[in-house]
Amino acid sequence: MSGFERIAVQREWTGAVVSVGRERFRHADGEEVSREKVWHPGAVGIIPIDDRQVWLTRQPREAAGLTASLEIPAGKRDIEGEPPLETARRELGEEIGKRASHWVQLAVFFTSPGFSDERVWLYVARGLEDDPGAAPDPGERIEVVPWPLDDLAGAIAECADSKSLIALHWLAAQLASGQL
Repeated sequence: MSGFERIAVQREWTGAVVSVGRERFRHADGEEVSREKVWHPGAVGIIPIDDRQVWLTRQPREAAGLTASLEIPAGKRDIEGEPPLETARRELGEEIGKRASHWVQLAVFFTSPGFSDERVWLYVARGLEDDPGAAPDPGERIEVVPWPLDDLAGAIAECADSKSLIALHWLAAQLASGQL
């Protein structure tokens, strides 16, 4: 497979979370193409588990028309220069009021590479305890949902969020194989 080079960038709109525009590329064979693009700062997702449950959230996702989306705790990388693990630690406190003593990076993936550069860093968090200093972000409507590990199939059936489905399927496979 041949490479390509970016030859032009045009950001047409910038909001609080994303920028939208076009980029032009030249492939090794000389062909030039234009692609619409959404620039995103990236995000983290956390699989917080203890011996009995995985800690999930329910929240409205107005853009998708979802009134109560079941998801893993997550958040965007909106503090410049903050490493993804630090973002994950902060988001765990903000979303479910917990901190964790043990963190493992599970995966890094693009959510929709056909039009966006959004990347998600996925972590497993263990050794959970309440974080008395944690405060939710203003304006967020998050319900904390401790979901029983013995009913992951139910969580998967209820979930429509891609990063959360990746996380829940991984967790179910780990539990089924006895690796967790």
